[in-house]
Amino acid sequence: MSSPCHPSAVLLVFMALAVGVGAEQLKERSCDVIGDESSESQMERALLKKLEPLSQIRFNVTVEKGKTENYIYQFRVCREVNSTLHDFGGLVQTDRQNGKTTVIGRINETQVFNGSDWIMLIYKGGDSYGRHCSGEKRRAVIMISCKQGVTASSFSIISEEREKEQDCFYLFEMDSSVACPAEDSHLSVGSILLIIFASLIAVYIIGGFLYQRLVVGAKGMEQFPHFAFWQDLGNLVADGCDFVCRSKPRNAPAAYRGVGDDQLGEESEERDDHLLPM
Repeated sequence: MSSPCHPSAVLLVFMALAVGVGAEQLKERSCDVIGDESSESQMERALLKKLEPLSQIRFNVTVEKGKTENYIYQFRVCREVNSTLHDFGGLVQTDRQNGKTTVIGRINETQVFNGSDWIMLIYKGGDSYGRHCSGEKRRAVIMISCKQGVTASSFSIISEEREKEQDCFYLFEMDSSVACPAEDSHLSVGSILLIIFASLIAVYIIGGFLYQRLVVGAKGMEQFPHFAFWQDLGNLVADGCDFVCRSKPRNAPAAYRGVGDDQLGEESEERDDHLLPM
């Protein structure tokens, strides 16, 4: 006969399931490039990763044209505007007059490519146009231009192209530093080698000083690593410079005539004669 389930164990199981479901709901969906995951190129993955710093920012712009058009456009980079709806809406239009919401583009149908100083993000799969553009699905095109020192700014709608039979779209633009090219290092090879050489010298002097002071117990100038070697090297360099750079031979006679000891002796005796008593 099997033992009945313990009430506390059943409660723990339900709590674990509830936590798992809650965590799944809290996890926001991100951009999914059109096509199979295996078909995504390295460039597309790199661009989506480059746009990741903008994913936590919400962008809004209000457009008012007379009394007939009064809309609010809400946009997120590779995230759903309203994650509770689970509609993949990355760019949403809301009519301020009647509160109707229209999805302009969805993050599960994303295209992304770039140029030297811009990134183009496209959300496809929006709600149908209905009477316009042969009833095709809406599409949002967001041009992200390079602007140094700015995380994100100037989100605005440029135009809505809906007078064509097909390939209609909404065009938006914004500025961000994520679209800027990576700055190349201004250090030349010589500068890098010089920095490495200076670092090695600093390590040699500091390390040698600590070793001489703490291990050997040296004092004064003897704390300098290999002090005797550098002293001898300095003397050799000085001798070599003296030998090469002297402007006259070593055995050349002096340019002045010296005064001998005999002359000094005689002169002193002559000068002392007038001091003797008569």
